[in-house]
Amino acid sequence: MNCMSDCDMLLKQVFLTSFAVDDVVLYLDTHPLDKDALNYYYYVADLREKAVEAYQEQCGPLMNDGVMDENCWTWLQDPWPWEGVCG
Repeated sequence: MNCMSDCDMLLKQVFLTSFAVDDVVLYLDTHPLDKDALNYYYYVADLREKAVEAYQEQCGPLMNDGVMDENCWTWLQDPWPWEGVCG
């Protein structure tokens, strides 16, 4: 049974791109002059930013600075990102 909702798939993209960002950051800590790695960092950082934006548009705030409704504090209205639909 596949219980992955759209929000679950978007959250997976956030996790994958976040891992890629963290991984290349660690590499750049020891290879700061590697231009290819720096370009890759900018590439995956942009992918992560887009993944977070897509998640927050469709599923609600992922982090407290992602609250988009100016009339209401929506941070607590939806299930937490780790509360999956499969229970």
